[in-house]
Amino acid sequence: MKIVIAMDSFKGSLTSLEAGEAAAKGVTDSLPDSEIILMPLADGGEGTVSAIVNALGGEMVPAVVRGPLGTLIESSYGMVCAADDTGTSRVTALIEAADAAGLTKVPSSLRNPRKTTTAGLGDLIRHAVTRGIKDFVIGIGGSATNDCGLGMMESLGARFFDEAGELVGGTGDDVKQVTRADLTELLKLTAGCRFRVACDVTNPLCDENGCSLVFGPQKGGTPDMLSEMDEAIGRFSRLIETEMGTEKAAEAPGAGAAGGLGFAFRTALGAELVSGTDLVLQTIGASKNLTDADLFITGEGRLDSQTARGKAPAGAARFLKRLNPKCVAVELCGSIGERPETIHALGIDAFFPIIGIPATEASAMDPETAKDNLRRTAAEAVRFFAAARAAAF
Repeated sequence: MKIVIAMDSFKGSLTSLEAGEAAAKGVTDSLPDSEIILMPLADGGEGTVSAIVNALGGEMVPAVVRGPLGTLIESSYGMVCAADDTGTSRVTALIEAADAAGLTKVPSSLRNPRKTTTAGLGDLIRHAVTRGIKDFVIGIGGSATNDCGLGMMESLGARFFDEAGELVGGTGDDVKQVTRADLTELLKLTAGCRFRVACDVTNPLCDENGCSLVFGPQKGGTPDMLSEMDEAIGRFSRLIETEMGTEKAAEAPGAGAAGGLGFAFRTALGAELVSGTDLVLQTIGASKNLTDADLFITGEGRLDSQTARGKAPAGAARFLKRLNPKCVAVELCGSIGERPETIHALGIDAFFPIIGIPATEASAMDPETAKDNLRRTAAEAVRFFAAARAAAF
């Protein structure tokens, strides 16, 4: 029997790898002769790069880049060489935008989307390109920015001018100054590069559902400030659309992700915006392990209605069922919230809470306790699966 395990992290308790290893021990307890495949699981957010690097035996590449406030910071990106789901082997750079332009890198008292920049993300991409890398997987969640990718594009060679013909800077406040764009050097630098962006946000670039008004408040923006930035980004986007011949790109789902980075990647870099979980699974070549699996085990710290709205376990189940509809998918969860049954329509056939006796939150989240609970629950889940399968045949 082939059993594939892909666990999300149990936040505050276990990493994705620790949770997967605990579940694998439980499977071995009940079915010692089974074939167990352990895969990482992430949704393109924090921890995605390390999960893929660890799974594929890659390396982390250090780099000094500009942070969201323009000062130099230490950052890094992953580099792996592996065959993806198409069977093509290539060297891929794995970058998290938050490592260069993340909200956590800006003290609360200094958060202001007018003052932040995505220049450091461009610095990381440029660093990888100069090493000869042409394939990029990029997570854009958790940004502190609302510059529509202006800083990133400038770092990659684009030039932007104001009415007087002077070069403008690369912050959110500089967007309103741009009246002319020259992307010639950016296009030369990134020629032949492929960009795949993990993006589960569907917001357009502008207006009431756009990046400024929806996500700007958490980045320190005030209503008046964000209304002005929304108008400026609208004008800027029309300029870029004309320059690149990408009509209505600002209206596309995901254009408003990460303060307009979704728009910048799609228009200036020809990127493909992909579900974060799908992109991770494609990158690690998960299809080869899932197409003939008998049982798929996933899990997370809390199962609730949010799971069905894009969290990694549900995304993994959908990915699985497209490839192997007959494979049974189960989820092991630390706790249950509202409407957990909504996940059944997404491909998870059954879920199993791992806490068997009343416990305080602190004791339940103790790493060793969580590992024991996962191991025991996984053992019983696969025991039931094996018994039911034997009875059916």
